Amino acid sequence: MEWTTHERYRPYSEMTIEQEEVLIQSIANCPWRQNYHIQPTTGLLNDPNGFSYFNGEYHLFYQWFPYGAVHGLKHWYHTSSTDLVNWKNKGVGLEPSLPFESHGAFSGSGIVKDDKLFLFYTGNVRDENWDRESYQCLAVMGKDNRIEKHSKPIIATIPDGYTAHFRDPKVWEQNGYYYAVLGAQRTNETGCVLLYRSNNLYEWKLLGEVKTSYTELGFMWECPDYFEIDDKGILLFCPQGLAPKGENYQNIYQSGYLLGDKLNVEDRTMQHDEFVELDAGFDFYAPQTTQAPDGRRILVGWMGLPEIPYPSDRNNWAHCLTIPRELTIKENRIYQQPVQELKKLRKQAIAIESTLSDESKAFEGVNGTSYEMECEFTMLTASRAGVKLRTGKDEETVFYYDQDKKEIVFDRGKSGESVAEDYGTKRVKSYRCALLKLQIFVDTSSVEIFVNEGEYVFTARIFPSADSQGVQFFSVDGDVELKATKWDLS
Repeated sequence: MEWTTHERYRPYSEMTIEQEEVLIQSIANCPWRQNYHIQPTTGLLNDPNGFSYFNGEYHLFYQWFPYGAVHGLKHWYHTSSTDLVNWKNKGVGLEPSLPFESHGAFSGSGIVKDDKLFLFYTGNVRDENWDRESYQCLAVMGKDNRIEKHSKPIIATIPDGYTAHFRDPKVWEQNGYYYAVLGAQRTNETGCVLLYRSNNLYEWKLLGEVKTSYTELGFMWECPDYFEIDDKGILLFCPQGLAPKGENYQNIYQSGYLLGDKLNVEDRTMQHDEFVELDAGFDFYAPQTTQAPDGRRILVGWMGLPEIPYPSDRNNWAHCLTIPRELTIKENRIYQQPVQELKKLRKQAIAIESTLSDESKAFEGVNGTSYEMECEFTMLTASRAGVKLRTGKDEETVFYYDQDKKEIVFDRGKSGESVAEDYGTKRVKSYRCALLKLQIFVDTSSVEIFVNEGEYVFTARIFPSADSQGVQFFSVDGDVELKATKWDLS
């Protein structure tokens, strides 16, 4: 379908009942709707926004274009949950209606103050020549979930030396002040993060660039997020424009972090280690974190990527969010694990133990399209061992450890309808282990694999046939001991 500019920039409030019914019917006919992931009611979802704990609930918004699977006029759609598991659709949170957001309410964050949730976002504007203008905006939500926009931008000008690619404010409180990091592009077309400060959330002063050791890492840094764990500072961001480098940077755009000393907000310096990608898989971008009431740092990402077509597009919807993940620091790197609350979804367990000897083996009851599975492979003499998911006629999604090459491999080359094949169908990480422990979440059209307590995570959308529901465990050229438990998820 060819979209006109008018069609792509219509607000949701102009959608007729008949149009919505057609969209809902088209989506109902799609075989790849998810079971337990956040997904759009219609249209396209992308970045998670405004992730906060407020008034006894987690509130999570996402970028949303309601009319179809294209990037058009971005709204914020509102969901909430008391437990990070069962999410309720609350409807449109922000619809662009003011001059300084005429072409979209772009990404941002939330912070609680005075029993209100303050939502910060970027107003996207295009002029008659289609040149971009960017404004940083504020809306405030009360305990009744009603949201009121501030009447003017809180940051109305782009600093000298930077382009209109200036967006995605992430706000936090520290020592009596409020701080915000924003993604930016210098006029020489390199990416960076800018730091602002406020004492009231309405008036903001530019402090300057966050000083990292990277002066040329891509052409734009999107979706920054700063937080601290165990006396360490972490800066998340999404650098666009990185060329592949060995095993790294294989997707169209990357998401990752700098880990080091706490950010010195006075001189804007941060001593840190090298940039590390957050996810080793195919479909992960624009993550955002919040702090749970018990102090855990929780992350949710967009399970998708910009500028990539997906098979569900033809049913007028696209993308979902990842399951929530708890972040911890071990061995000077971020580990990610599914939040414990997800155990609520588990139904009856099926447990198996077996020794595999140069074979591929299935077990009764271990199959399906929506489940969690924990697997342990104790490497004995096998050169390779792993698991095949969503197997069927000519279809399989494969994860394995290659003991000879000392690498873990995720292969979706036969996962069903193809996605982004120009960027490869395998993801590989150098790795050494005698025991490979996997926690796997399979949904109708996605796989998330957590390796050895979350040292690596591999995320992917897959689009297999509905009858590809098998699971096979395998060893090649030798023996491996297998223990596995599988739960269907409600």
